[in-house]
Amino acid sequence: MFDTIQQLDCGGRPLRLDRPQVMGIVNVTPDSFSDGGQHDSLDAAVAHALKLVEEGVDLLDVGGESTRPGAAEVPLEEELRRVLPVIERLARETSVPISIDTCKPEVMRAAVAAGAGMINDVYALRREGALDAAAALGVPVVLMHMQGEPRSMQQAPHYEDVVGEVHRFLAERLFAAEMAGIARR
Repeated sequence: MFDTIQQLDCGGRPLRLDRPQVMGIVNVTPDSFSDGGQHDSLDAAVAHALKLVEEGVDLLDVGGESTRPGAAEVPLEEELRRVLPVIERLARETSVPISIDTCKPEVMRAAVAAGAGMINDVYALRREGALDAAAALGVPVVLMHMQGEPRSMQQAPHYEDVVGEVHRFLAERLFAAEMAGIARR
Protein backbone atom coordinates (compact mmCIF):
# COMPACT_ATOMS: atom_id res chain seq x y z
CA MET A 1 0.00 0.00 0.00
CA PHE A 2 2.75 2.48 0.96
CA ASP A 3 6.30 2.61 -0.28
CA THR A 4 8.53 2.51 2.76
CA ILE A 5 12.14 3.38 3.31
CA GLN A 6 14.22 2.73 6.38
CA GLN A 7 15.79 6.16 6.73
CA LEU A 8 15.79 9.69 5.38
CA ASP A 9 18.87 11.65 4.41
CA CYS A 10 18.47 14.97 6.19
CA GLY A 11 21.33 16.97 4.76
CA GLY A 12 23.84 14.17 5.31
CA ARG A 13 22.40 13.26 8.71
CA PRO A 14 20.39 10.02 8.71
CA LEU A 15 16.96 9.85 10.31
CA ARG A 16 15.86 6.27 10.93
CA LEU A 17 12.26 5.40 10.13
CA ASP A 18 12.14 1.84 11.44
CA ARG A 19 10.78 3.02 14.79
CA PRO A 20 8.92 6.06 16.14
CA GLN A 21 11.10 9.18 16.31
CA VAL A 22 11.04 11.96 18.89
CA MET A 23 11.38 15.53 17.63
CA GLY A 24 12.79 18.07 20.06
CA ILE A 25 11.23 21.51 19.66
CA VAL A 26 13.48 24.58 19.83
CA ASN A 27 11.30 27.69 19.69
CA VAL A 28 13.44 30.79 19.27
CA THR A 29 10.50 33.11 19.83
CA PRO A 30 9.47 35.43 22.64
CA ASP A 31 5.80 34.42 22.31
CA SER A 32 5.79 30.63 22.06
CA PHE A 33 2.71 28.98 23.55
CA SER A 34 4.58 25.79 24.44
CA ASP A 35 7.55 27.20 26.33
CA GLY A 36 6.67 30.83 27.02
CA GLY A 37 9.69 32.24 25.21
CA GLN A 38 12.25 30.57 27.49
CA HIS A 39 14.68 29.87 24.63
CA ASP A 40 14.62 33.09 22.63
CA SER A 41 18.36 33.84 22.91
CA LEU A 42 21.12 32.00 21.05
CA ASP A 43 22.74 30.53 24.15
CA ALA A 44 19.42 29.52 25.74
CA ALA A 45 18.19 27.89 22.52
CA VAL A 46 21.41 25.95 21.96
CA ALA A 47 21.57 24.82 25.61
CA HIS A 48 17.95 23.66 25.41
CA ALA A 49 18.60 21.78 22.15
CA LEU A 50 21.71 20.07 23.48
CA LYS A 51 19.80 19.03 26.61
CA LEU A 52 17.10 17.53 24.38
CA VAL A 53 19.77 15.60 22.46
CA GLU A 54 21.27 14.37 25.73
CA GLU A 55 17.77 13.20 26.73
CA GLY A 56 17.49 11.17 23.52
CA VAL A 57 15.61 13.14 20.86
CA ASP A 58 16.12 11.91 17.31
CA LEU A 59 15.90 15.28 15.55
CA LEU A 60 15.66 18.96 16.42
CA ASP A 61 13.08 21.37 15.00
CA VAL A 62 14.10 25.04 15.10
CA GLY A 63 11.44 27.71 14.65
CA GLY A 64 11.59 31.49 14.78
CA GLU A 65 7.93 32.36 14.27
CA SER A 66 5.16 31.34 16.65
CA THR A 67 2.24 29.44 15.18
CA ARG A 68 0.13 29.78 18.31
CA PRO A 69 -3.47 30.83 17.70
CA GLY A 70 -3.63 34.58 17.12
CA ALA A 71 0.10 34.97 16.47
CA ALA A 72 1.19 37.77 14.18
CA GLU A 73 3.55 37.08 11.28
CA VAL A 74 7.21 37.79 11.98
CA PRO A 75 9.13 39.86 9.39
CA LEU A 76 11.54 37.85 7.24
CA GLU A 77 14.72 39.48 8.55
CA GLU A 78 13.66 38.92 12.17
CA GLU A 79 12.94 35.24 11.57
CA LEU A 80 16.33 34.82 9.88
CA ARG A 81 18.04 36.64 12.77
CA ARG A 82 16.42 34.25 15.24
CA VAL A 83 17.01 30.89 13.59
CA LEU A 84 20.22 31.03 11.55
CA PRO A 85 22.71 31.38 14.43
CA VAL A 86 20.97 28.55 16.31
CA ILE A 87 21.05 26.22 13.30
CA GLU A 88 24.69 27.06 12.57
CA ARG A 89 25.76 26.26 16.14
CA LEU A 90 23.67 23.10 16.37
CA ALA A 91 25.06 21.87 13.05
CA ARG A 92 28.55 22.19 14.56
CA GLU A 93 27.75 20.85 18.02
CA THR A 94 25.47 17.86 17.37
CA SER A 95 25.03 15.12 14.80
CA VAL A 96 21.23 14.78 15.00
CA PRO A 97 19.17 15.98 12.02
CA ILE A 98 17.90 19.56 12.22
CA SER A 99 14.65 20.77 10.68
CA ILE A 100 13.56 24.33 10.08
CA ASP A 101 9.98 25.16 11.07
CA THR A 102 9.02 27.86 8.58
CA CYS A 103 6.66 28.68 5.74
CA LYS A 104 8.92 31.28 4.12
CA PRO A 105 10.98 30.12 1.11
CA GLU A 106 13.79 32.55 1.93
CA VAL A 107 14.10 31.08 5.43
CA MET A 108 14.01 27.55 4.00
CA ARG A 109 16.94 28.33 1.69
CA ALA A 110 19.02 30.11 4.33
CA ALA A 111 18.35 27.47 7.00
CA VAL A 112 19.38 24.59 4.75
CA ALA A 113 22.53 26.50 3.81
CA ALA A 114 23.20 26.95 7.55
CA GLY A 115 22.85 23.21 8.31
CA ALA A 116 19.16 22.26 8.47
CA GLY A 117 18.39 19.05 6.62
CA MET A 118 14.58 19.05 6.69
CA ILE A 119 11.73 21.53 6.20
CA ASN A 120 8.73 21.46 8.56
CA ASP A 121 6.03 23.72 7.11
CA VAL A 122 2.78 24.32 9.00
CA TYR A 123 1.38 25.87 5.78
CA ALA A 124 2.16 22.70 3.76
CA LEU A 125 4.14 24.65 1.13
CA ARG A 126 1.18 26.90 0.24
CA ARG A 127 3.20 30.14 0.56
CA GLU A 128 4.25 31.55 -2.82
CA GLY A 129 7.66 30.16 -3.76
CA ALA A 130 7.71 27.46 -1.06
CA LEU A 131 7.14 24.53 -3.43
CA ASP A 132 9.93 25.70 -5.72
CA ALA A 133 12.32 26.31 -2.82
CA ALA A 134 11.68 22.89 -1.29
CA ALA A 135 12.09 21.17 -4.66
CA ALA A 136 15.37 22.97 -5.34
CA LEU A 137 16.75 22.21 -1.86
CA GLY A 138 16.07 18.46 -2.12
CA VAL A 139 15.70 17.88 1.62
CA PRO A 140 12.81 15.97 3.23
CA VAL A 141 9.65 18.00 3.87
CA VAL A 142 7.03 17.67 6.61
CA LEU A 143 3.60 18.86 5.48
CA MET A 144 1.24 20.07 8.19
CA HIS A 145 -2.50 20.75 8.18
CA MET A 146 -4.39 23.69 9.64
CA GLN A 147 -7.53 25.57 8.70
CA GLY A 148 -6.67 29.15 7.82
CA GLU A 149 -3.50 30.54 9.34
CA PRO A 150 -2.26 31.02 12.91
CA ARG A 151 -4.09 34.34 13.31
CA SER A 152 -7.44 32.75 12.41
CA MET A 153 -7.14 28.98 12.82
CA GLN A 154 -9.16 28.91 16.05
CA GLN A 155 -11.94 31.23 14.85
CA ALA A 156 -14.81 28.81 14.34
CA PRO A 157 -12.89 25.88 12.85
CA HIS A 158 -15.38 23.47 11.33
CA TYR A 159 -15.17 20.01 9.82
CA GLU A 160 -17.95 17.80 8.49
CA ASP A 161 -15.54 14.84 8.42
CA VAL A 162 -12.25 15.74 10.11
CA VAL A 163 -10.36 12.60 9.08
CA GLY A 164 -11.56 12.74 5.49
CA GLU A 165 -10.96 16.48 5.13
CA VAL A 166 -7.45 16.35 6.59
CA HIS A 167 -6.67 13.32 4.42
CA ARG A 168 -7.87 15.15 1.28
CA PHE A 169 -5.91 18.27 2.18
CA LEU A 170 -2.68 16.34 2.72
CA ALA A 171 -3.23 14.27 -0.45
CA GLU A 172 -3.65 17.49 -2.44
CA ARG A 173 -0.51 18.99 -0.91
CA LEU A 174 1.44 15.79 -1.56
CA PHE A 175 0.31 15.89 -5.20
CA ALA A 176 1.34 19.56 -5.48
CA ALA A 177 4.74 18.72 -3.98
CA GLU A 178 5.27 15.86 -6.42
CA MET A 179 4.23 18.06 -9.36
CA ALA A 180 6.82 20.64 -8.22
CA GLY A 181 9.53 17.97 -8.35
CA ILE A 182 9.72 16.98 -4.69
CA ALA A 183 10.41 13.25 -4.49
CA ARG A 184 8.08 11.12 -2.37
CA ARG A 185 10.11 9.45 0.36
